[in-house]
Amino acid sequence: MKYVSTRGQAPKLNFEGAMLSGLARDGGLYVPEHFPKFTKAQMTALRGRPYEDVAFAVCAQFVGSAIPAKELKAMISAAYATFDHQAVVPLKQLGPNAFLLELFHGPTLAFKDVAMQLLARMMDWSLAKNQRRAVIVGATSGDTGGAAVAAFEQSQNTSLFILHPHGRVSDVQRRQMTTVKSPAIHNLAIEGTFDDAQAIVKALFNDHKFRDGVGLAGVNSINWARIMAQIVYYFYAALALGAPDRRVSFTVPSANFGNMFAGLAAKRMGLPVDKLIVATNSNDILDRTIKTGRYQVTGVHPTISPSMDIQLSSNFERLVFLANRNDPAAVRAAMGSLAQSQSFTLKSPALKSIRAEFSSGASSEAETSASMAETLKHTGELVDPHTAVGLHVAMQHQVQSPMVILATAHPAKFPDAVQAATGQTPRLPLHLSHLMNAKESFKVLPNSVQAVKDYILSQEGH
Repeated sequence: MKYVSTRGQAPKLNFEGAMLSGLARDGGLYVPEHFPKFTKAQMTALRGRPYEDVAFAVCAQFVGSAIPAKELKAMISAAYATFDHQAVVPLKQLGPNAFLLELFHGPTLAFKDVAMQLLARMMDWSLAKNQRRAVIVGATSGDTGGAAVAAFEQSQNTSLFILHPHGRVSDVQRRQMTTVKSPAIHNLAIEGTFDDAQAIVKALFNDHKFRDGVGLAGVNSINWARIMAQIVYYFYAALALGAPDRRVSFTVPSANFGNMFAGLAAKRMGLPVDKLIVATNSNDILDRTIKTGRYQVTGVHPTISPSMDIQLSSNFERLVFLANRNDPAAVRAAMGSLAQSQSFTLKSPALKSIRAEFSSGASSEAETSASMAETLKHTGELVDPHTAVGLHVAMQHQVQSPMVILATAHPAKFPDAVQAATGQTPRLPLHLSHLMNAKESFKVLPNSVQAVKDYILSQEGH
């Protein structure tokens, strides 16, 4: 399996190379040259199997010969042994045709753990094998940072620098990053938005002298290995609900589009997906783009679902690539327009292709709060505000197939929003009960590429 850049001007790489590179050297994102196909018989054989078996079957298709099968199986087993539920990502029925896919049973109570626990093990293995070290830089709107810190805390071959928007993540999200004591972990609070932090990370990768000098690597969903690991739970959930003999729909709370793109990848691999529904909060750029064909940045405003407060959706570039029949020139034109004028317009064939794959909807603040309250009233379940966005949008779409709504975080990560909507305060699990009293450590930096670069160099002894 080889990987190509969405912008077409970087070398093809194998899985290991794409994983360690993160962002391609031309500024694009790596995608597989082709999507491997599962036959109906292969999918049927995976029914009822443990999550680890489904993960190996899916990931082996993308890893190829880069990691020996025995080693990959061991990494998968170790990654999901950190989860507190035997099913890893259990399904919970909410209604006659509605199911929650609980993705928050990992160490930091968010769906990012599913991919990050595996990514850390694969990267550490590769770096050790090649006698290399890496400086990992990532941006987070809340959950990616905590998941990365938990996954790489014990790494012997990396230093981790996580950028979060200062004052724009929940207290629990911040503390999951800033209370971990490890000389390899560095938390940077950027005076700006998540989009600003993400732009800094991309600028560091595009400075090839700096990138090569410190051995830069990435763990955001720009890294294909993250997407690969997320494809697994689409298969796992659909198989549990009758695939491949039954089509299944998914509604996904969406911002940076990685989780949603994994669903599209699963469909391209042969999973019988009926509908893929993009759910956004009032920072609704993805919903607007699908409905109008114009991607127009209008600025970010804070909401009760802060992990979705994004306008520059990195993984949408992968969709633009596929929708334009893998034409990197079309991607370069769109991304050039976005950089210059904060917008681009999808041409008719590409927009038609996207609309054939996706539906979308947005949830206002009031609708999100009402969704939390109604879910508790009718099902007894407390859900976090991001999942509530998904639930609200899912209810606006009528489907005949089972509807799976991705529950992306534990409600205790957003206690204030949940309490305000439902009157109930969700409690953190016992293993995180110390979190709110633990000592924090983080560095506040201006919204400046140079400031972040200088800080990394100072910590790495350059």
